[in-house]
Amino acid sequence: MCALGLEDRLVGISHSCDYPPSINHLPRLTRPRRDLTGLSSGEIDAAVRAALHEDGSVYEIYVAAIRALEPDLVLTQGICDVCAVPESQVLTLVEPIRVLSLDAHDLSAIFESIRAVGIVTGVGERAERLIAEMQRRIDAVRAKVAGRPRPRVIALEWLDPPYMPGHWVPELVDLAGGELLAGTTRKPSYRMDWSDLKSLSPDVLLIMPCGFDLAATQREAARHRLDLRAVGGRVQLFDASAYFSRSGPRVVEGLEILASALHPG
Repeated sequence: MCALGLEDRLVGISHSCDYPPSINHLPRLTRPRRDLTGLSSGEIDAAVRAALHEDGSVYEIYVAAIRALEPDLVLTQGICDVCAVPESQVLTLVEPIRVLSLDAHDLSAIFESIRAVGIVTGVGERAERLIAEMQRRIDAVRAKVAGRPRPRVIALEWLDPPYMPGHWVPELVDLAGGELLAGTTRKPSYRMDWSDLKSLSPDVLLIMPCGFDLAATQREAARHRLDLRAVGGRVQLFDASAYFSRSGPRVVEGLEILASALHPG
């Protein structure tokens, strides 16, 4: 919404919306059922499983607050029921308010999500310009890494337990000039054991826990430093929350960061 110049139309946000900082004054209309602040990846995994078992969902929606704001449109997502408020929960609770669900699993679908938001909000031309600029930057990265040796890469989207990347992240690694050793574009992330990771012998080990900023990633990597050392490879830490976990315009900035990490200098 903000990349399309529509920040002034926002009346409420989710608990995890944090960019750009100028939206932080808006009312937050969702929350996790368990307090996950400061928890390790293993503790978050346990808390999420407990919430699903005991409450049936990870998140709570403030339905009365949403209705009081009288929105014309609610944006939600259908990609993951654990990482963000599930589409089915939103559709059930906010009816009959119009809902647009964004369900992107690769870069082309992210472009289509931007296009869909542009159309439904009446700024289709802005959406096309934004998409064209993103595609230009992708082409620039592709040209930059063309012909360079492709390092063998492991990307970890979670550390306890370890998860291999899915959706658009494997595509980003490929475009950035890396050879991903585990993970599949357009498919969900999946779990592997540390013992299996050790046999892959990566040149580069990307640490990008889903939803973690750089400080949280640094803490989590420190907790698992022995496991990471056993896997091997040059370790790179990322702000996944900003550049990799969300299906929005900043994934292109994430691609540029990845290319610089895989091909420094």
